[in-house]
Amino acid sequence: MTTTVHLSSQLAVNVLDARSLLSAFGVLGVGVVLFAETGLLIGFFLPGDSLLFTAGLLCTGAADRGLKLSLGLLLVAAAVGALAGSQCGYLLGRRAGGALLARSRSARLREGANRAEELLERYGYAKAIVLARFVPVVRTVLNPMAGALGVPVRTFTLWQVTGGLVWSLGLTLAGYALGSSVPNVDRYLLPIVAVIVALSLIPVASEVYRSRRDAKAQEARG
Repeated sequence: MTTTVHLSSQLAVNVLDARSLLSAFGVLGVGVVLFAETGLLIGFFLPGDSLLFTAGLLCTGAADRGLKLSLGLLLVAAAVGALAGSQCGYLLGRRAGGALLARSRSARLREGANRAEELLERYGYAKAIVLARFVPVVRTVLNPMAGALGVPVRTFTLWQVTGGLVWSLGLTLAGYALGSSVPNVDRYLLPIVAVIVALSLIPVASEVYRSRRDAKAQEARG
């Protein structure tokens, strides 16, 4: 009977809600979700940012429902999922080219692909690969896009590992630090996650603004 109830709770999980995912699958779910979000195009809608932050918070035991995760295991799962997923996406893109993206009917996915390609062309491989980690959808499609555009394997691997560790471990530890220092922080989880997602867009927004400013300056001089 207990097994049946547990199975039912897993089947009823809301994949768009970080706490629901963590309650059903725990640390293992973090690794699987990050792999799917960064390595498989079908995972572009998954809540990577909020999942990492919420998981870090739950490691402190500050949230309700008695759910507490192991910080050490969480950091390992987050890093492995993020890095392996990104590398998998790159390899898929290298083999399939742009065919996977071309067949997609999702306007959001195509928009993300256009932004990913623009990042690679405008900012160079290193900066684009790191920045893409912090932008939802773009971090999903940039990996196969990099493979399709022929980004060298060593270059891609170096910078996806760098960006992946900063993103996955940084957000997890940020959630853990906040949960450890602020009493009853879980009451403010939704607005905090919204702020985290907004902050994650700042690096790319800053680069876009700087690029447009430089372009206007060149036009004025020309």
